Amino acid sequence: MMIQKPKGTKDILPDESYKWQYIEQKIRNLFQNYGYKEIRVPVFENTELFQRGVGDTTDVVQKEMYTFCDKGGRSITLRPEGTAGVVRAYIENGMASLPAPVKVWYNMAMYRYENVQKGRLREFHQIGAEMFATQSYLADVETITMANNIFKTLNIPNIQLTINSIGCPVCRAEYQKELKKFLSNNIENYCETCKTRYEKNPMRILDCKEEKCKEFNKNAPVILDYLCEECKEHFENVKQLLEKTGIEYVVDPKIVRGLDYYTKTVFEFISKEEGYTVLAGGRYDGLVQELDGPKTPALGFALGLERMIDIYEKSNKDNMVKENLPQIYIANIGEDANVVATKLVNELRGQGIYALKDITEKSIKAQFKYADKIGAKFVLTIGDNEISEMAGTLKNMQTGEEKQVKLNAEDIKEAI
Repeated sequence: MMIQKPKGTKDILPDESYKWQYIEQKIRNLFQNYGYKEIRVPVFENTELFQRGVGDTTDVVQKEMYTFCDKGGRSITLRPEGTAGVVRAYIENGMASLPAPVKVWYNMAMYRYENVQKGRLREFHQIGAEMFATQSYLADVETITMANNIFKTLNIPNIQLTINSIGCPVCRAEYQKELKKFLSNNIENYCETCKTRYEKNPMRILDCKEEKCKEFNKNAPVILDYLCEECKEHFENVKQLLEKTGIEYVVDPKIVRGLDYYTKTVFEFISKEEGYTVLAGGRYDGLVQELDGPKTPALGFALGLERMIDIYEKSNKDNMVKENLPQIYIANIGEDANVVATKLVNELRGQGIYALKDITEKSIKAQFKYADKIGAKFVLTIGDNEISEMAGTLKNMQTGEEKQVKLNAEDIKEAI
């Protein structure tokens, strides 16, 4: 029986990968313009990092992580998200000594054992950005603005920005008291996971995906009503500056995010047509300290590449970047012609030309057929006569026009 890819994974074939590269490059350029530099962290980490960093009451840790013991008996987990690993690297490598704010971005595969559905795989890819060592609301606005500009840069319409504040540990403690009072009326009817969260982290109950739990949560108290003065001022400043700079948003008090490390500002960019979140993030001022680093305010976001590519194609079907096609294919007949063709194709490649030649010993007719199939713009034919005259026939495969060119890289490059 043929071995197939595991459930929840996807092969990205050559006729698709160029789309990924295009979008990745656009986002990379945008990040660089905002002063972000790339960071790369391991695909697996010690399990404790995610238990402490993401939160052991979250769905990610409780239900979705790929965790195993290695041959040394250590508990290892494939990264389910990017922020915890980046924070670990920030602490371990002494990045707190760098000029503040420290800005990094990543492009990585993530792994979660989830129910496979549209836009949700078990191996998926995220591009994320993280900023350390600034507690100012100005950093929140710049981060949201950069995220918003991703959709502008890619010409993706119908995206809704929603924001919320989930406060700090001080005001959140007051809110959780009121929330527990509300939840206590129906806690016995909630799902088993929610019941376990009631004592330790009742806010996680608001993030439950079970329909009956969502129904019970409908009239739950709202965190915005319990913000302390500092958090309230921070959120008001964020909203006002977004408005003054022309970025539309909707306040959604139901956003709590699925990871425990968030504080204060949280946000999501939602595709109105698809109904799912494409990009999300927020502030996490306590996470660096939680992972034994210095007290460091921080914030960031991540976007799902699979979802981004899906909505990009729907909005830009007529403007999709075409796959890079060969500029020239050198067809040749005979051993001497093969030597000349080999030298020429290497010289052209050295000058930045996408050039190919036969390496399967096809007939000249088959070579032309192959060049046409792969979309080569020009075909240069070299045989004994061409070698004796040191000139070959160059054919434009779109117009059919033919002309003679000298068999040297400079003349060929000029002719194509």
